[in-house]
Amino acid sequence: MDAEFWHSRWAENRIGFHLNDINPVLTKYWPAVKATRTDTVLVPMCGKSVDLTWLAEKHNKVVGIELSDIAVRAFFSEQFYIPMVTSLGNGQTVYDFDEITIYCGDFFATRIEPVEVVYDRAALIAMPQEMRQMYADHLLSMVKAGGRILLVTLDYPQAEMDGPPFSVTKDEVEQLFKGCKITALGRDEADESHPRRQRGLSRFAEEAWLIEV
Repeated sequence: MDAEFWHSRWAENRIGFHLNDINPVLTKYWPAVKATRTDTVLVPMCGKSVDLTWLAEKHNKVVGIELSDIAVRAFFSEQFYIPMVTSLGNGQTVYDFDEITIYCGDFFATRIEPVEVVYDRAALIAMPQEMRQMYADHLLSMVKAGGRILLVTLDYPQAEMDGPPFSVTKDEVEQLFKGCKITALGRDEADESHPRRQRGLSRFAEEAWLIEV
């Protein structure tokens, strides 16, 4: 899985992973994170998610990281925001508008001040298995001691569908974030009417986790 894969997905508008509405998992489980208004919230692989706007209504600073400049520009355009744009000179560009800051560039090359809270709905599950530990380690380096992560994963038989999004099991979550306190918040098991089930998956579930660093 390389950068060109995601650049082409955005360029060709093949973004079935994008939700046009606020993710109900976010609104349901965000209270479990116990985030205050002054906590900075990081959203890795944020795309053009409207979850950023929802979070910005509740927190003074929301930081997104996104590879695709198409996605970042689309977010600000669709929200009718005019950001201040600054080049960092290392292949990265920063977009700022009020409470929202988005770093456009390679996640693994991004360095930010450690944050109190992370919301990961689409980042870990976008990583092939061989990249997940590297992702988790870099993510944890961005979180302050005592910080919290709201992590959303998918659980389905990987052999029945190619990712992304990939299946990430409970055992793998525990291994990736070994040393953290991990709490299972909930599991939403899809019935046969779910689009993923209709494509042939024998089971498909979305899971939410609270990870305390």
